[in-house]
Amino acid sequence: MSLRDFLERFRPAGTPGASATGVPADRTAERAAELEPALARLADVQQAAALIRAAAEQEAEALRQNAAREAAHLVDAARERAPEVRRQASEPLLQEARQETEALRAAGDRTASVIRGRARERMPHLVDLAVADALRLTAGEPP
Repeated sequence: MSLRDFLERFRPAGTPGASATGVPADRTAERAAELEPALARLADVQQAAALIRAAAEQEAEALRQNAAREAAHLVDAARERAPEVRRQASEPLLQEARQETEALRAAGDRTASVIRGRARERMPHLVDLAVADALRLTAGEPP
């Protein structure tokens, strides 16, 4: 018991004036008696809150585990779909590359056709020159 509580016992219990016989009031005991039922209800509420908190923690853990499983399933599904998605994404690029390749091949074919045409045009003259040179060499004439 503190000094304050001790001195509190000797405070006047009533109004000043004629002295009244009686025992000094024990205000600490009065306060304790007044607060005890409310504090008891608070203890019950704290216990209920602890139960609610524990249930919420269990539910949160279950939700985390379910979310982790669902995330794993989503990642697995994405990994399975990735080759198809890549193929679909690359299809326009491949189509463009095929068109470019076809255009280059067509240009090369046109160039080769032009060269073959020139060769056909020039071949008779070049053959005539080669035959003339060969005949000259066989005849003993200098080139």
